[in-house]
Amino acid sequence: MDKQRILILGVTAGGKGRLAFELAKKLDAEILSIDSMKVYRRMDIGTAKPSKDAQKQLNYHLIDIVEPSESFSVDRFLNLADQAVKQIESKNKPVVAVGGSAMYIKAMLYGIFEGPGTNEQIRKQLKERIEKTSLEELHKELSAIDPPAAEKIHRNDEKRIIRAFEVYQLTGKPISSFQQQFDLPQPKGNWIILGLRREKDEENKRINARVKKMIEAGLIDEVKSLLAEEKPLSLQARSAIGYAEIIDYLAGKETLEKAFEKIKINTRRFAKAQRTWFKTFKNVNWLDINNDDTVEQVLKKSTENLQC
Repeated sequence: MDKQRILILGVTAGGKGRLAFELAKKLDAEILSIDSMKVYRRMDIGTAKPSKDAQKQLNYHLIDIVEPSESFSVDRFLNLADQAVKQIESKNKPVVAVGGSAMYIKAMLYGIFEGPGTNEQIRKQLKERIEKTSLEELHKELSAIDPPAAEKIHRNDEKRIIRAFEVYQLTGKPISSFQQQFDLPQPKGNWIILGLRREKDEENKRINARVKKMIEAGLIDEVKSLLAEEKPLSLQARSAIGYAEIIDYLAGKETLEKAFEKIKINTRRFAKAQRTWFKTFKNVNWLDINNDDTVEQVLKKSTENLQC
């Protein structure tokens, strides 16, 4: 088990976090979170962070490391993830990485996409267009010029939507055409990759159940508390699914019922985008999880793939 690196991936609400916890306990490992929103402090309910009890039992890395007022980049993630892996392995412990932020996972496994440089004038023009129309309209336009990119980029992700248009305007080519470098036969870092896969209908049921649980756990109060802080939420933090919709509700733009429904719809769309990303991943040991599988059965399936 010395210096074993295990990566668990799959769509949101698919059971990755529970499997990571049980597997890490079994292997005496530490957990590396690969999630672009779990990095934010005090954004607990809407990001489905591991419970405080779980965090007492195991060491988690890259959770609660930045303020909600800050932005967080892939570069920063890679630097911190590399430090975390080295720290864990210095203790002669295995690493169990887990997450659904496909762009972060892909960057860790295959490197960062190196596209053309930035152009502030283009970015300014795009931001002005967003103010005049909407971010959703720009995302629809992206769907026309670069369907693969639009499929992967969430409609609330202003930063990545602007970058996709910027690359297109600078080069005349869609950003997805530059990202073929990711189609490598072997990932870096000797990771054993486990993918959790369920039937789509079952995944949707789990997503709806999770949203209901988040609301009952106090998501609205969590958002109110974040909005009341001295420093405003960063664009990245306030665009997170669950938070963006509740912010609109609190601003009087949506009814509470419609906000809840939008969270479910946007989460299902996010899961669809995750599935599209993960189809491009190589060397994934996919575990088909049945509706009635217990945690113990899922753990057994995973350990059989690890031969441990």
